[in-house]
Amino acid sequence: MSFGKKPAAFLAIGDIAIDAFIRLENASVHCNLNREGCELCVAFGQKIPYKSGNIVYATGNAANAAIAAARLGLSVAIVTNLGDDKNGQDCLEELQKEQISTAYVRVHGNAVTNFNYVLWYEDERTILVRHEPYKRTLPAAFEKPEWIYLSSIGGDSAEYHQEILKYLEANPEVKLAFQPGTFQFTMGLEKLAPFIRRAEVFACNREEAKKLLGSNENDVESVRQFYNLGAKNAIVTGGASGAYICDSEGVVFMPTYPNLELPIERTGAGDAYAATFVTALVLGKTPREAALWAPINARSVVQFVGAHEGLLSRSALEELLAQAPSNYRPQKIN
Repeated sequence: MSFGKKPAAFLAIGDIAIDAFIRLENASVHCNLNREGCELCVAFGQKIPYKSGNIVYATGNAANAAIAAARLGLSVAIVTNLGDDKNGQDCLEELQKEQISTAYVRVHGNAVTNFNYVLWYEDERTILVRHEPYKRTLPAAFEKPEWIYLSSIGGDSAEYHQEILKYLEANPEVKLAFQPGTFQFTMGLEKLAPFIRRAEVFACNREEAKKLLGSNENDVESVRQFYNLGAKNAIVTGGASGAYICDSEGVVFMPTYPNLELPIERTGAGDAYAATFVTALVLGKTPREAALWAPINARSVVQFVGAHEGLLSRSALEELLAQAPSNYRPQKIN
């Protein structure tokens, strides 16, 4: 699908994958006193029974964000790479079903599509990821978008990141949202700093922030550091404990949307949070209004298996927002 002459409001850039969920029954989780540094443990050298398996197509941070934005009503395109296998075709069909332009998807001959295994235990998961070594380049020509949403790309992509950075420098009117993925964090703060400095929105979770900054700062200090590095809206999420957002007006704490139901599975919650915040800005909302939108979509995603099923339409999200209690609002941090 292509939008022809009309540029996308939201252009996602990042690797795409398939997630195979394996729901474990016999496992244990070991954490430190602060419930950080948790490890999933299973018996070694044995056959481990599992409860169920599910396949979700067209996943990965960028694809998850693209689908979130499309369901909320934006015109969306994606720059990504696929193998010329059945899995790649299934991913293309999934994107097209979500009304996402695939005009900038490159299909590589004699290559396979990224495939992840998600070890799902209780409401958490550990993801075994593999990024195929595609030759990644930006399309030779594409309509200039309003926003670029840059997320997870494989570790063999230093030149590709520089190509993206040069495009952003040459097109300062294009706004950037940056939500780094697993391999991007291994690049380190020095190499990611130009993207953070350029970002209208920078988002990561608490553990990723500590890893990138190389410190054990609390979330408030972490989000301030990312803002001081240049991000106009910096977000550090803490899962069920809420998120901290820093912009020109200071730091606020945004609680989670109230929900009496226990989460089923958390894959894609961070993608939904960041993409929904960005989408709200694209639609003309203020950062404080965007902060109200983001937790609602994240809350919905964790009620389903996989990153897509729980993503909301704009009308469904606004209906839940209208039902929010009076204390559901950003809280100023001194």
